[in-house]
Amino acid sequence: MDQTDVVAVVGTCAPERARCATDLARSTGRVLFPALRVSMAADPVDEALALAPWAAAEGAVVEFPPAIAPTEIIGRFADPGSPARLVGLTCVVDAAHLLDDLGRDDYLVHPLPGGSRRFRARALATATQIEYATTVVCANWDALPTPELSVVLAVVSALGPRARIRLHPAPVDAPELSDPPASAQDRPGWIALLNDEHDPHMTDSRVRTLRYQSLRPFHPERLERLLEDRIGTGEFGAVLRSAGFCRLATRPKVTAHWEQVGDMISLPPVSTDDDLAEDEELLAAGQDIAFIGLDLDDRALVRALDDACLTDDEFAAGPDAWAALADPFPAWAEA
Repeated sequence: MDQTDVVAVVGTCAPERARCATDLARSTGRVLFPALRVSMAADPVDEALALAPWAAAEGAVVEFPPAIAPTEIIGRFADPGSPARLVGLTCVVDAAHLLDDLGRDDYLVHPLPGGSRRFRARALATATQIEYATTVVCANWDALPTPELSVVLAVVSALGPRARIRLHPAPVDAPELSDPPASAQDRPGWIALLNDEHDPHMTDSRVRTLRYQSLRPFHPERLERLLEDRIGTGEFGAVLRSAGFCRLATRPKVTAHWEQVGDMISLPPVSTDDDLAEDEELLAAGQDIAFIGLDLDDRALVRALDDACLTDDEFAAGPDAWAALADPFPAWAEA
């Protein structure tokens, strides 16, 4: 079965996303399916897959509404039976407001049938779109002084080190390159950091990264205080993005996914030791977390994270004693 080539365009800033999608379709001769068109369906990805074959050999540019996760787009297009194949995922960011967007605490909303709605944190959407993009287009870049533009480009490159960065409008014409994103992703900067493979194209002295590792679980109450009273207030610099795997002492044998952007953090469980097959490895024996931020005080942050883990005496007391520790984090629902 012939598949239609599709470039997906994502971004949380609607005017810039729409303008870049239109320009991309015009410059490449592809058929444009705007976000307004695919958003008319309950499932925009299904609608994109249904519309793409109409573009035939010309190929398509599909602009997606911002509440749709890039991993969902990549996964659905990677299905062997899909009528279209993804040849690129372009993320459009407003360079003048990117750092503010990574710190926002509002939610994107996509309506669903029956009056229900899909919610996605805007800051998390902004970060993950950059992380999974094959190309990041920076709009409104010419409004920034050179030092600020350098920081923005370095942040983009730290979040998505494998992405090609383009400026819009472009000072120099550059051909669009096909770079099909694989369904098994290692594009995000935080994954590269955990694999010791983080090598961003653009750097700036203010943009710093850190991989934190510890074999001891966190004391939940001390971790909550660290997040609220110290990291959240910028004591160690501005932590823009952190992600990885962690363990809470009160919830033994469970690995959680540490997911933070700006002031928002979640720790959903991702695996249980007892459920691992014989040939499967632990995601993390303790803490393995990547940090990306501005003006980070690496040593002070590591000391503070160490202090949030169990002390020698607490660790020696064992899991029965850990169960009695204060735990302010939301309970995990059981399937």
